[in-house]
Amino acid sequence: MRIDKYLWCIRYFKTRNQASEACKKSHVKVNGSVVKPSREVYPMDELIVRKNQINHQVTVLDIPKNRVGAKLVDIYRKDTTPTSAFEHTELLQYSKDYYRKKGAGRPTKKDRREIDDYLDSPASKNTDEKKSTTDTSEKEDL
Repeated sequence: MRIDKYLWCIRYFKTRNQASEACKKSHVKVNGSVVKPSREVYPMDELIVRKNQINHQVTVLDIPKNRVGAKLVDIYRKDTTPTSAFEHTELLQYSKDYYRKKGAGRPTKKDRREIDDYLDSPASKNTDEKKSTTDTSEKEDL
């Protein structure tokens, strides 16, 4: 079976086209070498699939005839991805949160635009009109 079809069958990619693109971009390796989408896969091959900044390591146990259900995926592959790979993504999430807390420091361009949109909203214009009418009525009374 072709590598792109195999990755689609065991549900690593949502579409076969996405699996083919991953092969073309060198995100898929079989036994340590980068492969094309047309490369044949055999049982006991070692696959490394880079997806979402994680290198998933998979051992091919068997070849499915067609796309299988999520509960049956473990019959056809053995996931040997180390847990440290998943911990690395958690650390990336924490570093993104630490970069800049919302409301701390000088506003970004996006923050400034949101503030301007809020100040220019129709609700704020209505309050401005009410203030100006009350000001003119007070002046007339004097």
